[in-house]
Amino acid sequence: METLSYEKIIDAPKQKVWDVLWSAETYGEWTKFFSPGSRIKSDWKVDGKTYFLNAEGEGMVSTIDSLDEPNQIIFKHLGMVDKNGVEDTESMEIKQWSGCFEKYILIDFAGKTKLHAEVQTEKEWHDHINTGFIKGLEVVKNLAERK
Repeated sequence: METLSYEKIIDAPKQKVWDVLWSAETYGEWTKFFSPGSRIKSDWKVDGKTYFLNAEGEGMVSTIDSLDEPNQIIFKHLGMVDKNGVEDTESMEIKQWSGCFEKYILIDFAGKTKLHAEVQTEKEWHDHINTGFIKGLEVVKNLAERK
């Protein structure tokens, strides 16, 4: 498991950046580089359920480990969910990476927002995750600065 980090300076207030990251209208725009048609489904509660889903309804089941809107959110990934909504958090394949974190930290930075994202991932996913965040956070920047 390795931790990848990304930072982007965005000329917009933290709440606006937060809203671009997590609103239903914009989430799919910046996450399309991970999977076209991506969406997030969450109860937005610590220890609740959050699903990161592709267009077919498959994806990761996670929980929010820490939440302080609009300053930071930390997701803990628990397993996978199939298109029928069946969750796998117990198989050996899942247990190899279950518990890894994905963090988003928003910091006031000279009147702008510094968005710091961190994700723990297996080495074989490195290039895919890198591409998704590099391209995706540029979209977040463009959307937040234009609204």
